[in-house]
Amino acid sequence: MASSKISYLSKVRRLAAETPDDRNRVADLLRVVSILVVVFGHWLMAAVTFTDGELVPGHLLILADWTHPLTWLFQVMPIFFLVGGYSNALSWRSARRRDESYGTWLRARLRRLVLPVIPLLVVWGSVGWLAIRLGFDWKMLQLASKVALVPTWFLAAYVVIVTLAPVALAIWERLGWWSIIGGTALAGIADLLSIGGGIVPIGFLNYVFVWATVHQLGFAWLDGKLEGTARRLILAAVGFGAMLTLVWQGPYPVAMVGLDTAQVTNSFPPRVTLIFLGMFQAGLVLVFEPVLDRFAQRSRTWIFVVGVSAQTMTLYLWHLTAMIVAIGVGIAFGGVGFGIEPLSTEWWATRLVWFAVLSLVTLALIGIFGRFERPSRDTRPAPSPWRPVFAVVLVCAGLGFLAAIGIADEDGVNGLVLSLPVIGIVVGGISRPFWARRSGRQAI
Repeated sequence: MASSKISYLSKVRRLAAETPDDRNRVADLLRVVSILVVVFGHWLMAAVTFTDGELVPGHLLILADWTHPLTWLFQVMPIFFLVGGYSNALSWRSARRRDESYGTWLRARLRRLVLPVIPLLVVWGSVGWLAIRLGFDWKMLQLASKVALVPTWFLAAYVVIVTLAPVALAIWERLGWWSIIGGTALAGIADLLSIGGGIVPIGFLNYVFVWATVHQLGFAWLDGKLEGTARRLILAAVGFGAMLTLVWQGPYPVAMVGLDTAQVTNSFPPRVTLIFLGMFQAGLVLVFEPVLDRFAQRSRTWIFVVGVSAQTMTLYLWHLTAMIVAIGVGIAFGGVGFGIEPLSTEWWATRLVWFAVLSLVTLALIGIFGRFERPSRDTRPAPSPWRPVFAVVLVCAGLGFLAAIGIADEDGVNGLVLSLPVIGIVVGGISRPFWARRSGRQAI
């Protein structure tokens, strides 16, 4: 009973102290930093004002062109996929040594990734249903939910790459760097047909070609194929040079994130430029790996990394909902806090207050929903591979549609789309039946 009262911080400190000596702390540090950059980047991009009783959405990148080159550093999803490649290769190789089946391995990965999505969908579905019944404008609900559910788009892409990781690793182990060259070529061909040939749907294949290729860089890192400062600098130079050439001579914009005002974007769907961005960022970051490792070895740093890692998915999934909550409260009180002209001196000066408010709201949401990121230990027999794969199909289809169209239209809440991920999680066996939940929850 006493152990159940141990504080979260105490648990984090215990886990930090129990970290194996051979663990690559830099990978964990990069994962945490990349998620935090995404969170604070999303919050910074919001340039919302409330004028004459009307909400006026705004986006920093649209309002200030000078920010576009900064996305070459702060569009950090390639780093997340780099670290994903490193950790997924380690995990699958460990599963192979234990003779663990693909179904068991994938189910375990999905439990940590997609179970935290359930409360997000339940909350938005319930709030949406109630808002429509109370006469709330469905267009505003659609806009709010599309903003809040943006993270699910990248989660869906990552889940697909995790599902393919064992095959991708086998290709890497056989072909090495040729697999990365081949993936880059396929992404380039998809762009050529999509942008140049007008076959737009072909471009969406790059959700696999682009992110799987960046994921392969994580395999290269793990297997020592990027050892040495010279190799890492060459990788960074190749990535930077290719990006510069494609942006300068090709149809690609400078901004590495999607903008509604751009005819062609680099991220919706992903373009070959993001592979080269991944090379640039991977090479640049890994040059500083020894320095980052020394930093991660510090006790306070590592405790912070372990603490954030334990709630990464909850933080990622709920941080934009926290922003919608803050905006909604501000509007309810007559637009307080949203009367400042974006990009003005006063606007920049209040960003720290904005970050502080959103951080507090996000922490409250993590306190409520973080438990879903710590599922009970799963001791069920190995499932047939089709079940977790089936879950992936429905989860990714549902999340993709929700991020694109929101939860509502003129007919009300999109109940079918909202239910697809839940159906996939239940039928695919990712969630354990309630009668089988006998074991206790994991510590973190």
